[in-house]
Amino acid sequence: MHKLPVKEKIAYAMGDAAANLVWRGALAYLAVFYTDTFGISAAAAAMLFLVVRLSDGVTDIIMGMIADRTNTPQGKFRPWILWSTPLLALFMVLCFTTPDMNYTSKLVYAYLTYIGLTLAYTINNVPYSALMGVMTPSDTERTSLSGFRFAGAFAGGLLVMGFLPELVAYFGEGDKAQGYQYTMYLFAALLTVLMLITYAFTHERVQPIVDQTRSLKTELFDLSKNLPLIILPLLSATLFFYYRGWLSGLFFAVVVVGMWVLAKRFTRQNADTLSGTQRDMLDLLTNKPWLILLGMGFLTMMFNGIKYGVIAYYFKYVIGDELLAGQYFIALLVVSILGALCTSYLSSKIGKPQLFILSLVCSGLLTAGFYWIPEGDVQAVFILGCSAEFFAAMMPTLFFTMLGDAADYSEWKNGRRATGLVYSAGTFVQKTGGGFAGALVLVVLAGYGYEGLNPDSVDAALPGMHLLMSLIPAAFAGASAILMLFYPLSTKKNAQISKDLIQRRAA
Repeated sequence: MHKLPVKEKIAYAMGDAAANLVWRGALAYLAVFYTDTFGISAAAAAMLFLVVRLSDGVTDIIMGMIADRTNTPQGKFRPWILWSTPLLALFMVLCFTTPDMNYTSKLVYAYLTYIGLTLAYTINNVPYSALMGVMTPSDTERTSLSGFRFAGAFAGGLLVMGFLPELVAYFGEGDKAQGYQYTMYLFAALLTVLMLITYAFTHERVQPIVDQTRSLKTELFDLSKNLPLIILPLLSATLFFYYRGWLSGLFFAVVVVGMWVLAKRFTRQNADTLSGTQRDMLDLLTNKPWLILLGMGFLTMMFNGIKYGVIAYYFKYVIGDELLAGQYFIALLVVSILGALCTSYLSSKIGKPQLFILSLVCSGLLTAGFYWIPEGDVQAVFILGCSAEFFAAMMPTLFFTMLGDAADYSEWKNGRRATGLVYSAGTFVQKTGGGFAGALVLVVLAGYGYEGLNPDSVDAALPGMHLLMSLIPAAFAGASAILMLFYPLSTKKNAQISKDLIQRRAA
């Protein structure tokens, strides 16, 4: 078993600390920034979040393919971390900048900058996530590395979510638009330093076998012919989610059945007649662990994303102390670091699938308890929230290490390994879940009549805020736990797969 140095694990963790200056900041504060500072409606912001996720469906898969086919002296994935960092820092600032424009121009600006931010994040984070799959061939070391990664992620989130309200107040001096912009200057500089540490002190050791008989240009052209496989499910889910009518529901059902028929057709075809892209798609569609993880990534991101997306509203209007949200975020993220670091030890004792189910059940039940907290009981909010977060922190840690297991399974079963593609799909469903979670928060608030610049609309929206902090996310946790019961890779099976792959690569 290859043992990774602790300093390399810490260096890798710095990358997710940097990424979460963007990810956690956007997830926790972008919605309330758009409605209460930037000045667009909750319904318009919800549609923005959903539309941008459609673009992610294409860019994540393309980035995974590009990263898999990148060959430089520095590796396949590390160079992309270096190249994308300036772009990510730039759009982080632009996204939280409020230009002096009319409403329509502001809406266009919001679309352009948010699409730019998600694209830069894709270019950076898909290779970063895939890097974990090639730093070590050991599945147990990947679990440990994932624990370090998400400890770093939560530390980066702690900086943004814990101190952003105070920094906005300090830099803004009464002008929130200025406060947000100056605060993002600070975070963008920190992001750059942390990403450079990750690039400089990590190493790629596993060399995946990738079919190089076709050029990347040919593969991308082939992908363009298969884009309906990616776009249609996202479009149908978006229509069903946003409009919730019987016609959009029927469209969603038809698309799901069509996807199943196409997968069966690919399966029946001779592998030699399929293009490289179609073989990659077939490998994924017949990879049961990966398919289950795909659903898990979306559902758990909905669970966590809804909780985090409503906190700023909850403390501002239900608790009545907007700055207290920062202290709550700090408490959550300190507990999250502990939860992430405990994951490797606990999974070695009871197994990754079993720990995943346990974390979902415990966190879901504790989150549901928010529904019965007496109004104004801040102590109960902190106790329940921190208890639920300890278990919730294990979910992304387990998810990304299990994606590595799914990549191993694909190589073991099919003799082909597309690490970047496996992880790109994983990061895609995480971002899609985050986008849908943010949109769901805004859709529910809009359904209760909330308008960010109209104080008279707040009272009617309070019941929606209560539901978004409790029963709605808990329902997603319950669905995730049920799905996890069907995951097929046990600890014993993973160990056998790792052993077989090491022998094959040596041969």
